[in-house]
Amino acid sequence: MINAASRPVASPRSFGAINGLGLWTLYKKEVRRFLKVMTQTVLAPVATTLLYMTVFSVALGSGRAAVNGVSFVEFLAPGLILMGLLNNAFANTSSSILVSKVQGNAVDFLMPPLSALELEIAFIGGAVTRGLLVALVTALTLVPFVDVIPVHYWAVAYFGIGAAAMLGMIGILGGLWAEKFDHMAAVTTFVITPLTFLSGTFYSISRLPEPIRLISQFNPFFYMIDGFRYGFTGFADGSVMVGVILVAVINIALAIACYLLLRAGWRLKS
Repeated sequence: MINAASRPVASPRSFGAINGLGLWTLYKKEVRRFLKVMTQTVLAPVATTLLYMTVFSVALGSGRAAVNGVSFVEFLAPGLILMGLLNNAFANTSSSILVSKVQGNAVDFLMPPLSALELEIAFIGGAVTRGLLVALVTALTLVPFVDVIPVHYWAVAYFGIGAAAMLGMIGILGGLWAEKFDHMAAVTTFVITPLTFLSGTFYSISRLPEPIRLISQFNPFFYMIDGFRYGFTGFADGSVMVGVILVAVINIALAIACYLLLRAGWRLKS
């Protein structure tokens, strides 16, 4: 019989500058968390998008004029796809952090030897995965009804991944700031939803009167949706290159902000 004193003791696991195993484990946790409730996190957004498409198609009928040389449903589809991506990327990180705080189990990702950068990458990775999965399933669902074959694959990939990462980081900031679910509902209702709906998702801003058109061009969501739609239709209301630069600059700024707050443990360790 082996007593406790004679049992072999496992040596500490060493890792380099990056704890790859820990980062991968947290990422898998984030992905499995939303896959366990796929009906709510993936299928429900797809159903909502189909309802939007049905309502607009039935309400406007075949009399709706073409937009930028494409039919209205072909114009609308990319906006609806990205809208689902944006909402779900934000929901993934914000709900993950807020639920952990409310339930008191934030220690699960604070105690392991994970740096602030590794935490940030894992959270963003989970958000991007969920956002892209929702976008992919939505696009496949729309195939029988509308042409959603990309014209510029680079634009679809860049603005899709960039938008998911941006909303994932906004979700991190929202999750850190919020102390209860009412706070997060306020962010969704008064920030995310208005920016999404007023970004040209359902219409071309070229048809808006001044100064509303000018104001819309200061909405970063407009450039993401416009660039994503450009990837499918080949037409854009604004400058695609301005959108490319703006998405990169905003994502860098958000990444720095998330890193600093996670490193400080703001509203996590206090």
